[in-house]
Amino acid sequence: MKLKQVIQRLSIPDAGIEGLQERRYWLECERAYTYQPIYKTDGYLMAVEVLTVVTHPEHPTQRIAPDRYFAEVAVRQRIDVIKEQLAALTAKRAFFADNGILASVNVDGPTLMAMRQDPVLMAQIEDIPWLRFELVEHIRLPQDSSFASLCEFGPLWLDDFGTGMANFSALSEVRYDYIKVARDLFIMLRKTPEGRNLFELLIQLMNRYCQGVIVEGVETLEEWRDVQQSPAHAAQGYFLSRPVPMSTLEEVMLNLA
Repeated sequence: MKLKQVIQRLSIPDAGIEGLQERRYWLECERAYTYQPIYKTDGYLMAVEVLTVVTHPEHPTQRIAPDRYFAEVAVRQRIDVIKEQLAALTAKRAFFADNGILASVNVDGPTLMAMRQDPVLMAQIEDIPWLRFELVEHIRLPQDSSFASLCEFGPLWLDDFGTGMANFSALSEVRYDYIKVARDLFIMLRKTPEGRNLFELLIQLMNRYCQGVIVEGVETLEEWRDVQQSPAHAAQGYFLSRPVPMSTLEEVMLNLA
């Protein structure tokens, strides 16, 4: 028993060092930003979604999945990302104002709530009327909070409906401005005639809870035509445009026609 305790004590420092090295790795990661257009079914540009490209100096050409990165860093680092994205967007303020285009920024629930404690950031958000926060998961409000507290951020979007916490329970708890349907759900329902009918009925139902539905992950002309013939409001995906650098924003097609 004593030998086992000694071995456990000896193993703790190594585990601590590994933990510190891992935290340092994530803090050393570098970020850059791209955008992906979102087009209405009539072909006109509705919005652009800001996307984060994460790399590490040891392997600068190898991208790290943003989901993994955000899962590893603390909320304060996620808020830093929001601030960097807002800085990139405000540098393009004239484009959004002149063309009536929206910009969506991804955020998770805990980060969104923590942002309320930063008055400078909140003032900046209030000064960007074309900004929309896109929740990557449905946020369950704390007991001492209410939907009114979320209105400080303007109209909210819900990302990836049909996966994880973004399901029908989300529609009754928070009034989202736009809801984005996950590609996995879209593709699954397209496989059969019954599924295609269900997809249309699903969009009709969701439209009752929001201003419109955006279908994610449209990768072929056939998929784009299906979305155009559905009650969906808009779509996003590689067929319409791959993510491109923020520096090219003024060159984006305002109309696909």
